Amino acid sequence: MKGGWVYTLANRAHGVLYIGVTADLDQRMWEHRNGHGSIFCRRYGIDRLVHVEEYPTIEEAIVREKRLKRWRREWKIELIESMNPEWLDLGTTFSSASSRT
Repeated sequence: MKGGWVYTLANRAHGVLYIGVTADLDQRMWEHRNGHGSIFCRRYGIDRLVHVEEYPTIEEAIVREKRLKRWRREWKIELIESMNPEWLDLGTTFSSASSRT
């Protein structure tokens, strides 16, 4: 079984949010940043990785993604700010490969 990632993107601090799931976070971030992500992300310029969670299986990540998508916006913002209060782009310093070593 391959692990999975749940991630939250934003276009700016407190801006438009997008929650996704993937088995390959580095590849998925490349896709988002190069216009190959979702239409929604392209439309709103959403490419700042502001929150990420790793799971042992993709199935667990999918369950978490579905739960987060049902959360109220305020709760999503609280989650992001609990780990990333400055809404920094974690994609510039984060590598899924390095987190598994």
